[in-house]
Amino acid sequence: MSSRAAMLIGYVRVSKSDGTQTLAPQRDAMLAASVDPARIYEDLASGRRDDRPGLTACLKAIQPGNTLVLWKLDRLGRDLRHLVNTVEDLRTRGIGLKVLTGAGAQIDTTTANGRLAFGIFAAFAEFERELIAERTMAGLAAARARGRMGGRPRKMDRATLMMAMSAMADRKAVAVEVAARLSLTTTTLYAYVNGDGTPKATGQAILDGTYRPGSRAKPRTKPPQASRHRTHATGA
Repeated sequence: MSSRAAMLIGYVRVSKSDGTQTLAPQRDAMLAASVDPARIYEDLASGRRDDRPGLTACLKAIQPGNTLVLWKLDRLGRDLRHLVNTVEDLRTRGIGLKVLTGAGAQIDTTTANGRLAFGIFAAFAEFERELIAERTMAGLAAARARGRMGGRPRKMDRATLMMAMSAMADRKAVAVEVAARLSLTTTTLYAYVNGDGTPKATGQAILDGTYRPGSRAKPRTKPPQASRHRTHATGA
């Protein structure tokens, strides 16, 4: 029972699988922290990706009383909010977190000081979320003041996309209301933003500056069907 309570589970990740990055330094740090090599999970994927099989397997395998060990804090979360939510989920499951190096090295939720450090970290994350929400509401109010409510739906641009992402990141957000406030259709909103506020491929292209209008596949319209009718009539 005591051995299980003290069990350490490691998670390591690098963003590229082309050989330019290696997991060796992270694995060495895990071994130095007494993590069993058989209990180290790994991924070769960007932290922004949802499909990280190593992390999924790690979070499924880890049990109450265990401690998740990370080389650096940024190995775990897609972003600050995702990181805080993931660690809070671990806490409610009775699982500890220990960070070995980097900006979060003072975090060790198995100790009183480590829990305090993470509590401060989480408070700053919540503060950031409130600021984003406040800026988003101010941006929406400014858009309404400029007459952007109603009328012909606007197209998605970087500024609108940023506001849409911030608004949709709020779990209480209603897509129809967010779209209306930004003078978008709900279809347009969901073409660029996921329900959790993360960008879709088209949205990411806008953020990266690589988006080209008209690059998305357009639905077929009626003219081709009319053309087939005309051909049939001629053949008759």
